Amino acid sequence: MFEHLHRHWHDRQFRNITDLFESDPNRASEFSVTAADLYLDYSKTDIDRTARHLLLDLCSVTNLSDQISLMFSGDAINCTENRPALHPALRNLNGTPLYVNGTNVMPDVLRTLKFMEQFTAKVRENEWSDSREPIKDVVNIGIGGSDLGPAMATAALAPYHDGPKCHFVSNIDGAHISDTLKNLDPISTLLIVSSKTFSTIETMINARTARDWLLQGGGNPARQMVGITSSPDRAAAFGIDASLIFYFSEWVGGRYSLWGPTGLPIMLAIGHDAFRTFLNGAHDIDVHISSTSGHKNLPVMMALVSLWHSQICGYSTRAILPYDQRLSLLPSYLQQLEMESNGKGVQKNGCNLTHPACPIVWGAAGTNGQHAFYQLIHQGLQIVPCEFMVAAQAHEPDLTHHHNWLIAHCLAQSEALMRGRDVNETRQLIEHDFDGAELERQTRHRMFNGNRPSVTLLYPKLTPRILGQIIALYEYRVFIEGAILGINSFDQWGVELGKVLASNLYSIVAAPESSERTTGSTRALLDIIREKRAK
Repeated sequence: MFEHLHRHWHDRQFRNITDLFESDPNRASEFSVTAADLYLDYSKTDIDRTARHLLLDLCSVTNLSDQISLMFSGDAINCTENRPALHPALRNLNGTPLYVNGTNVMPDVLRTLKFMEQFTAKVRENEWSDSREPIKDVVNIGIGGSDLGPAMATAALAPYHDGPKCHFVSNIDGAHISDTLKNLDPISTLLIVSSKTFSTIETMINARTARDWLLQGGGNPARQMVGITSSPDRAAAFGIDASLIFYFSEWVGGRYSLWGPTGLPIMLAIGHDAFRTFLNGAHDIDVHISSTSGHKNLPVMMALVSLWHSQICGYSTRAILPYDQRLSLLPSYLQQLEMESNGKGVQKNGCNLTHPACPIVWGAAGTNGQHAFYQLIHQGLQIVPCEFMVAAQAHEPDLTHHHNWLIAHCLAQSEALMRGRDVNETRQLIEHDFDGAELERQTRHRMFNGNRPSVTLLYPKLTPRILGQIIALYEYRVFIEGAILGINSFDQWGVELGKVLASNLYSIVAAPESSERTTGSTRALLDIIREKRAK
């Protein structure tokens, strides 16, 4: 499937990206694409017209349009768990019918959204708690998709916060919940326990600790604990009042669930009107991907650029670089979204993949990353495709000069990665300070090879609607890559084995003596842990 692309890249792999601009004055406009309020520039890659044509052929060969249609028709595209992946239904506010097993799911989706809005209004208007004080703080207890999505989105939308302060606890490390709760008042705190199965070990242990804290501090769990789950019976058995259980269907994957009840902390922070705007932003991309074809389809082109770098060029990693401090959690969110979705070694048909399906995703907010790992992406031997993103406008009108500098840094970094600085230019810069062999040595340290690819995602301003568009864009990028590679992007069996072993090891860790049931290395580590505890 990739033979022609490999041949094309092999024949041109030493060509400079800057040469493509010299040969095509219109390259910047031709190798860019828009969707709703988003603008993607991928001209600073070595993709040319032929490569783009061959990449688009992959969509035809793999019947990508049919696979997208299957998602929206509610087919069981999650083939290992035999369920749909119909999270776009959660942002389908116009109620257009969407079906699962012949049943229109939209009435239940909209009913749940209304339930969330009614509850949110009471909390935000200080009409919920029957304690001495209104709800001032919300603690969301979850992990993975029940934590990263709402935590990222809540941080991103800080300028729109006008509700209770939201906190997020995920790590089973007692330090996380201890540090979160110690400065809060149990009387005025709402606990949200968010778990699709209501059996995830980390979440349930943290939930029990938080419930005990609430009781000891005079709070009322019957009014101050909310459950978000696909397993309402388990939530009720835990002690959540049935009227405070927000249900979402099995066909909503955890890492795709922030559009529904999992997004309750977001709604509590920004209000239900702004939350609906957030959903509408994601729906903008739902409409775009369903109605736009070829190189004008932004999620498709973003996925094809990624496949070009990972499958054709062999680049094993990708850096996510938002020049927006409020998106500082986005790289971690996208790590989970992509690496849990597409970090697979087997295709849907059970055959082994011959090449890694997913790059290693990492990054940090600019400009902090410039003083951390940009040294490697500029001068290291490995090539790291970079994804820059930046807003045209900030939320702080009195600090416009800050934002101008931010944009300047963002654009400069992508330009520097592409252009580099050759030996002659570098030598001329420093020849007044050095000469002879020392000049040549210093030149080698200061030159940049350049020719390093990047894309840039531009948006007007980080609003709820824009954030919805960005998240949905990346969701579809991941799905399209998986569809073309023939893998199931909606299961995550790779997280299971470690959890099983941890459950088995817990009783051994807590026991006073070691156990022969463990391997030699683990047994030795346990012995050392006990020795250090004893001291």
